[in-house]
Amino acid sequence: MTPVPQSPYARALGERIDDLHPRLRAYFEAIPDGAVGIGEGVFQRVGTPRRWLWPLLRVLERRGVVAAVWERDVPFRVENRTIASRAIGERTFHLAHGPWVMRDAVALTRHGRVVDELGEPGLVAACFDVETHDGALRLTSVAVGLRLGRLRLRVPRPLAPVVRLTERFDDARDRQVVTLTIDAPVLGRVYEYRGDFRYRIQHPGENRAAAEKEQTP
Repeated sequence: MTPVPQSPYARALGERIDDLHPRLRAYFEAIPDGAVGIGEGVFQRVGTPRRWLWPLLRVLERRGVVAAVWERDVPFRVENRTIASRAIGERTFHLAHGPWVMRDAVALTRHGRVVDELGEPGLVAACFDVETHDGALRLTSVAVGLRLGRLRLRVPRPLAPVVRLTERFDDARDRQVVTLTIDAPVLGRVYEYRGDFRYRIQHPGENRAAAEKEQTP
């Protein structure tokens, strides 16, 4: 028997997952084996207006962590999968200079938090507290680290940026809304993206079935 995939978010939340908006539960619960969660929408803004940070961010951009831009109305597509109890995400941002892909993998920690490893291969890892509020999911980082080859370095807490992510569902617009901010000590806001999208679970064979239906006279 094929094991049922588990979502790190659902395991971290436990019974609190019922506090989420029903449409958000579908986003944060495990995706069936072979299926993919697809979201398509627009980010109202992406990046940072602090251009002096862009040379540093370009290093991270090449590894699929953050983009060295400050753009508005950016179309994007997200593809989510559950593989070996990890939430694997791939987000394609259609920036002015062309498509850019951000990749991450989320796992459960032994302390009941989630850790998100960003980049390809993984370069930055952030450990988050997981909370719910008025049907929304909130993540707040409690630790940030870097992977340099086989070496893993934890950023000292007084120097570590704080990453906050909120996912909520807007019933009036029938869209999921996401807000991510990164704030550094002394500097303040150094990166963000905000947008909304529609999300669906695509099961194996659905694309082929849709294509065959269109070709039927």
